[in-house]
Amino acid sequence: MQSHVTELAYEALDLYEVSDCQSIAHSIKQKFDEAYGAAWPCVVGKDFGSCITHLCGSFIFFHVEMMEFLIFKNGKDFTESKEEAIGVLQKSKQIDS
Repeated sequence: MQSHVTELAYEALDLYEVSDCQSIAHSIKQKFDEAYGAAWPCVVGKDFGSCITHLCGSFIFFHVEMMEFLIFKNGKDFTESKEEAIGVLQKSKQIDS
C-alpha cells in the first residue's frame, strides 16, 4: 500500500502543478478508492496539521521533496466490521506483491 501511494503521488505531481494541491490530492484519493474501496481522504501540502480518526493499519504519511502527503481509511463509521478492515489490509498486500 505504501509503495502504491508513493507511485500515485509521483504520477500526480507529473500531471499537475505543484501548487495545485487539491487536484493532486483528488487524483490520489480517486485511485486509492478504486483500488481499496471508498473512504480514503487524502491531504497534500507543504505544511498542515491534522486530527483524524482512521482504521488501524490504514494511515500513511510521507514526503516527496517539499510536499507532504497524508492518506488514511476513514474510521468515523465504526459500524465497519473487523473482517472488512482486515480485508483492506489483505487487499493492499496483494497489490504490493
